[in-house]
Amino acid sequence: MNKRIKDILECIIIIIAVLLFRTFLYSPIRVTGSSMEPTLKDGYIMILDKIGYSINGLDRFDIVVINYENEKIIKRVIGLPGDYVEYIDNKLYINGEYIEEPFDRKKTTDFILEMLGENTIPNGKYLVLGDNRPISKDSRAIGLIDESDIEGYTSIIIFPFNKFGKVK
Repeated sequence: MNKRIKDILECIIIIIAVLLFRTFLYSPIRVTGSSMEPTLKDGYIMILDKIGYSINGLDRFDIVVINYENEKIIKRVIGLPGDYVEYIDNKLYINGEYIEEPFDRKKTTDFILEMLGENTIPNGKYLVLGDNRPISKDSRAIGLIDESDIEGYTSIIIFPFNKFGKVK
């Protein structure tokens, strides 16, 4: 095989590897809007982990990327399947137990799961909220999220460079 064909094959293999990596494992995702402030700002670029959550599952407070009406939105998981969720006086209660939220967020108005027509979150569904609660278009407005609409989770900021690293 001559050198030119070998070089072309190497380039093709690299392109295929990059496409597979981006399609099935990790890809960049841009934060759009202010619904995740103060945690994430408009324009931040993060790494979307597409495979980790399917192996490890989702945990409460994970930041996820959701495909909603052909748009990618970034929200935080608050309620898991089987949970009963309510906010009373800006405090989160899961199954009647107070849970402290370990991140900065804006004030949450009173909310009970029954407002979405459910007594508990069904299997395969999640309650997600933005950290900027007064303006976030989240489960309170769009309903519970199907697991199949979750593309992955994200916790690493790669831009701006002064914010590079894991979300605090």
